[in-house]
Amino acid sequence: MANGTDYYAVLGVPSSASADEIKKQYRRLAKQYHPDANQNDPKAADRFKEISEAYNVIGDADKRKQYDDMRRLGAFGGVGGFGGGSARPSSRPSGFGTSSGPGASGGNFNDFDVGGLGGLGDLFSSMFGGGAGARSRNKGPERGQTVEQTVEVPFRVAASGGKVPVEIEVNEECAVCHGNGAAPGAQLKPCTECSGRGVISFGQGSFAVNRPCPVCMGRGSIPSERCPTCRGTGEARVRRKVLISVPAGAESGHKVRLRGQGGKGAAGGQAGDLVITFDVQSDRFYKRDGLDLIATVPINVAQATLGSRVSVRTLEGTKVAIRIPPGTSAGKRFKVPGQGIAKDGAKGDLLVEVTITVPGSLNEAQEKAMRDFAEASGLKY
Repeated sequence: MANGTDYYAVLGVPSSASADEIKKQYRRLAKQYHPDANQNDPKAADRFKEISEAYNVIGDADKRKQYDDMRRLGAFGGVGGFGGGSARPSSRPSGFGTSSGPGASGGNFNDFDVGGLGGLGDLFSSMFGGGAGARSRNKGPERGQTVEQTVEVPFRVAASGGKVPVEIEVNEECAVCHGNGAAPGAQLKPCTECSGRGVISFGQGSFAVNRPCPVCMGRGSIPSERCPTCRGTGEARVRRKVLISVPAGAESGHKVRLRGQGGKGAAGGQAGDLVITFDVQSDRFYKRDGLDLIATVPINVAQATLGSRVSVRTLEGTKVAIRIPPGTSAGKRFKVPGQGIAKDGAKGDLLVEVTITVPGSLNEAQEKAMRDFAEASGLKY
């Protein structure tokens, strides 16, 4: 990040962390600091935003690569070989040198190119282009935020397919101030901190980088009175309900991307996407093994010894009869072909596994009968 923040430190993971480790840590922190769970702690919302911003970069493979390239160049504070020290305001808006002639470094930072990485300004723009600093420079339409959310899906809905309702929370342009942070009727004046540019420059070693102005939040202007609805941020947190289609045979970790169902775009920009990750819940009756369903059915000692017939309900709700032969032992499985999970033109089976239940207590006559049976059978007890 151009202001010196280390995104890996924000999430508390090493720079060598895998994508799964980063995602797991992000989910843990997001749950811990979510504003809904910390309504009496105003600092939790800022921490939540900081965590989300960090994951938006290092949680994306392409952005993470660009971010790591910049860290190696020392653009975020002493990581690479271009000098250390903390970022400090620079009197040079965007240049990085004043000498002239052969070997001079008097070009503009945004046009500087290192080792085929392309313009460093473009790298910052691609990583942080959705921020307020970008808005202040181009004033053009902006795509809305992509929202990622994990959704619990009932086992049987995931197996057979269906729909689940999801409530998402996104940032949208404030409907009162339309994103400029000003109260109705308030006047907008150029920001004195950034002279209306919307960005301030920071020197770092041989470079100077820009970041959104913290006073005007990158808009280049400040209102005489802040919008009472969004408190001058230009954004509002809203909840929205969406009905998600779950394909048959879905498993935990399965992702669905819904185009245009994320955050609302700014200045007429396209809406972001909604990325849903399924977390399939366990079922009290069925377990899954690939496309096969395993159903555990209890039988008593008499049924196991003498044989019997039991009725089992399939995933579709119909009942099938299973013949239990005499002498069946616990753990024996019986296959019902074609009654498993259907996916991609294939269909699994229903495997009925029996367990044997024994009485917890016997009356005098039952105990005598059992002893007689054991002695006649040569069974030890």
